[in-house]
Amino acid sequence: MNNDKNRRSTPVFPMSSAMKLTGLTARQIRYYETKGLIVPSRSEGNHRQFSMNDLEKLLTIRELMEKGFTMKRTGELLIKDENHPAEGILNYKELNRTLPNRGDLSRFF
Repeated sequence: MNNDKNRRSTPVFPMSSAMKLTGLTARQIRYYETKGLIVPSRSEGNHRQFSMNDLEKLLTIRELMEKGFTMKRTGELLIKDENHPAEGILNYKELNRTLPNRGDLSRFF
C-alpha cells in the first residue's frame, strides 16, 4: 500500500502529458496553480512535473468547473476532501444537480 502511495505521488509527467491526459490547456493548468488548487513539482530546469495524484486532482477540477462550480467552491471542495479519493467528491448532492440548458437561459435575454 505504501509503495502505491509513493508511485502515485512521484512527479513524472511533463505539462504536455498533463494536457493530453486531462484535456485541459496549459493556460488552464497554470491558472489553477496560481489559485493554489494544484502545486506541481518543478524539475531542475524549473519545468512543471505532475504526479498521478496531481492529474487526478486536475480531472476533478475540470469536472467541477464543467458542472458550473465557482473557483472558490471548487477550492473548498478540494481542501475539504484532500485526504479522500476523487470519486468521493462526486457523491455530493450539489454535483448531481442539472444545469440549465441554453434554451432555459434564452428566456432571460
